[in-house]
Amino acid sequence: MIRYPLGGMNQWVLAWLVGFKRLGHEVYVVEKSGWENSCYDLSKRIMTDDCTYGVGVVSGLLRRFGLEENWCFVDAAGVYHGLSREQLGAVIRSADLFVDLEGTEWVEETAAIPLRVFVDGEPGWCQMKMEKTLRANKDWSGHDRYYTTGMNIGTPSTSAPTGRKEWKPLFAPALLELFPYQAVNQDAPFTTVMNWKSNRHVEFDGVSYGQKETEFAKFIDLPGRTSACMEIAVSGSNVPRQELRSRGWSVRNADEIAASIDTYRDYILESKGEFSVVKNVFAATNCGWFGDREAYYMSTGRPVVLEETGFSAHLPVGEGLFAVRTVEEAAAAIDEINQDFERHSRKAREIAIEFLDAPRVLRKFLQELGV
Repeated sequence: MIRYPLGGMNQWVLAWLVGFKRLGHEVYVVEKSGWENSCYDLSKRIMTDDCTYGVGVVSGLLRRFGLEENWCFVDAAGVYHGLSREQLGAVIRSADLFVDLEGTEWVEETAAIPLRVFVDGEPGWCQMKMEKTLRANKDWSGHDRYYTTGMNIGTPSTSAPTGRKEWKPLFAPALLELFPYQAVNQDAPFTTVMNWKSNRHVEFDGVSYGQKETEFAKFIDLPGRTSACMEIAVSGSNVPRQELRSRGWSVRNADEIAASIDTYRDYILESKGEFSVVKNVFAATNCGWFGDREAYYMSTGRPVVLEETGFSAHLPVGEGLFAVRTVEEAAAAIDEINQDFERHSRKAREIAIEFLDAPRVLRKFLQELGV
């Protein structure tokens, strides 16, 4: 949250924190710098060791939910922000459960916590990294249980490896209370918020797996195949903005859209629905990933057309939510939504509430863990 304090990332972590709190638990978020220049300062558009910008954003955000004293960030110089080293040590010693959304950074400090659970939000990509580590005679250890937002990981439905771990599926929890239904402007565009290339390509068993820029090429002609207005808010390097505009896309700056959870929500409310591609590794492995951003569109009554990852085996599709693999399927889905928008709008919200609301998702998660 502090290293990359934009709306989408903060919304993802906030859903866990507030979701646990809504269920009656005491919850803390801990983070550390991790590597040199790991903090993004949006005000200066730079990567830096100075965590001032992120600390300001996150401390203010957590205050809104009564969590202003429930966080700690350890900066590159080893300075503790929020909780002191002593206070954090006391919290860790009293904890029943450690939920790790990062991977390996807190393994040593949390060794005495009775139950440590790793949650993978990058299915396919994560397990490939694990497998490559194992092949180098190293192990990704330090956790008792493993969960993933790739609903197909560990099943015959995906080509992704398991990293020799036993995975349980988990929908990304979404804090839907911040995204109530609001009336839709019928002339609004279908939108999405995306990073053109958020991670490096990963090579695994002779195959290169890419990011969203790889998949977007399949759908770049979509605006010419539908009467709907199409827009993307995109960030990252080497974004072909002029080519996108020449193909009919309206192009916005994603960093401005996602500056906070409020601007993030406002952009969704200015949309008619979402069309989005997924990271190439999600589609190519059919891992079953489904994101929390889609849940936020759906919660407000904005239908979603999302590139298929295998999620259609786990969520109802064809009404309010569509899984597509080709540009033709995407255009047909958008046109179908526009022909009966109110029906698809209602169904989108129903799906979000039934399957993706944070307290509901996390209650089941804790029940499975026996907490």
